[in-house]
Amino acid sequence: MACGRIQGGGSSSSSSSSRGWMYSTTKCNCGLDAVVRTVKKGPNVGSKFFSCPKWPDTECNFLKWFDCNNGDDLRFQIFERETTITELEMQKNMLEDKVKRLQAKKGHFVDEVQEMKAEISQLRIELMRSSRNKSNLTMTLFFSRFFFGIVVFMMK
Repeated sequence: MACGRIQGGGSSSSSSSSRGWMYSTTKCNCGLDAVVRTVKKGPNVGSKFFSCPKWPDTECNFLKWFDCNNGDDLRFQIFERETTITELEMQKNMLEDKVKRLQAKKGHFVDEVQEMKAEISQLRIELMRSSRNKSNLTMTLFFSRFFFGIVVFMMK
């Protein structure tokens, strides 16, 4: 494991608490269990460090280099796997919340569609009635003119 790193990244205050294993966890400034990440670019490539699990969507800016000299690789691997599990659980919870919100929206939209269908049915009925009324009025006007013409013709 690569533990060498170049100084430069600052770290904020952190506290540790026991997780029931042979090692303690590091807390970030948010109070959450920090996760272990690996530097992928730059002069510290391969170095491990603790950071906030919400990074980069937070302003916590917690960073603490992982000290490889204190423990053996097996404990680190266990911790790294637990970190991965924790991150996946957080993602799962966020996705479940998103699904719940979308289902609530879907229910709202279904209700709106039903209301619109009812309104459309009412409008169709009104349209048919007005169409009938127009036809009736047209016929009445035609017959009234016809009878008026007959009356005028008979009066001459």
